[in-house]
Amino acid sequence: MSVTVYDREGKESGQVELPASVFNVPVNEAVLHQAVLRQQANDRQGTHQTKTRGEVSGGGKKPWKQKGTGRARQGSTRAPQWRHGGVVFGPHPRSYEQKMPRKQRRLALRAALSVKSKDGAVRVVEEIANLNPSDVLTADTVVFTRSALTQVEEWLT
Repeated sequence: MSVTVYDREGKESGQVELPASVFNVPVNEAVLHQAVLRQQANDRQGTHQTKTRGEVSGGGKKPWKQKGTGRARQGSTRAPQWRHGGVVFGPHPRSYEQKMPRKQRRLALRAALSVKSKDGAVRVVEEIANLNPSDVLTADTVVFTRSALTQVEEWLT
């Protein structure tokens, strides 16, 4: 499959052949889906947090004596049933990172690039420096330089 090469001004300056080993592979939708879910999960921060009864400030003194008041026994004003009390099983910071084997990651990237090339959403430019993006880019396009095209083939095969 060949695509048009664009120069700095956004004009056509030739053709280049896309490597079939990267841009023309059968699409494994399951691996591609797993790669997308991994990317979305790894983008999560995981910084949500609530305070337990031990982390809430105050509540060190027993609010009233154990017996003789007619009220229910209480040990702290920061217990979960109290207003301003701690949270029992609230969220705590954690990592949402998912791992994926390197071969599967590369297969998913080759599949995504194959889909983009079949949709005509791959552009090749001579160089990126001083490039006006509106000359080359449309929504959902992938842009490569000539030199990067060979490096991508070496890396993904």
